[in-house]
Amino acid sequence: MSSSNPAPGISIPDRSEWNTGLAVELDPLVRRVLAPNPSPYTFNGTQTYLVGSGKDVVAIDPGPMGNSAPGHADTNGEGHVEAILKAIGGQQLVAIMCTHTHRDHSPAARPLQAATGAPIIGCAALALDDSGAGSGARADAEFDPLYQPDRVLADGERLAGDGWTLEAVSTPGHTSNHLCFALLESQALFTGDHVMGWSTTVVSPPDGDMSAYMLSLQKLLLREDQVYYPAHGPAVTKPQQLVRGMIGHRRQREAQILRLLEEAEFTIPEMVTQMYKGLDPRLTGAAGRSVLAHLIDLETRGRIKRGPEAPEQKWTVNA
Repeated sequence: MSSSNPAPGISIPDRSEWNTGLAVELDPLVRRVLAPNPSPYTFNGTQTYLVGSGKDVVAIDPGPMGNSAPGHADTNGEGHVEAILKAIGGQQLVAIMCTHTHRDHSPAARPLQAATGAPIIGCAALALDDSGAGSGARADAEFDPLYQPDRVLADGERLAGDGWTLEAVSTPGHTSNHLCFALLESQALFTGDHVMGWSTTVVSPPDGDMSAYMLSLQKLLLREDQVYYPAHGPAVTKPQQLVRGMIGHRRQREAQILRLLEEAEFTIPEMVTQMYKGLDPRLTGAAGRSVLAHLIDLETRGRIKRGPEAPEQKWTVNA
């Protein structure tokens, strides 16, 4: 899940260039199947990647499951599992890999497993409570509560098949269980929602952690991947340049918050109004969650402090 703020340095292709449900080859080892769940949070939809051109294949981020979450417009994956199975054809699906467990990424793992018998491998499951969710929102609302992996991959752990090798890269921040997967033969990285090809990602407490997110961006900056395949948006062909821009963007947001709080006390809604001019009203809540993530990070570092929760919690700089 992301915000709709364009990622620094990314040119957004027209939506008409994308074909829902069709297998599109991006690399001799990589095909993309786009799910039918476009929204302000998912761009054209969630992209499932099929890795492998030989006898076996892996599906990365199987996507949403049709009608799995009434009221969540970005989870409509009707027909997506069938499209994945059609793209796999006569190959053997040997693993269903999930970068994280938001509702637009992992629910289709279950029907895909039922159809093929392939194990679900990748990120860990999450069990969240609702403490600290704020503004009446459930902390676990956007997560897939039924996700149960057959195998959890640790950072650096590998899975190999006919002509391909995938390595797990732990990237907490967007969610605490987020993994990227490096395809060693192609010097490619499947980045899930950690780095996307159309926007910056939402970091939403209590599970989302801005400090962890920034450290994970720094981790990717030190890698030598040549291309990123994100879950939403186009491939990123200058990954280090994009990651540097994203780090700079977050630092600018942090500086913006500090400038505001040096002038006066502010609530989060007041900060969102000041910081996100022209924001799509549907994304106001997501913007507030990212602001909260920055505030918690700054508070942890001793830069700011929060006031009492009632009647409305205000934040200010430390004297």
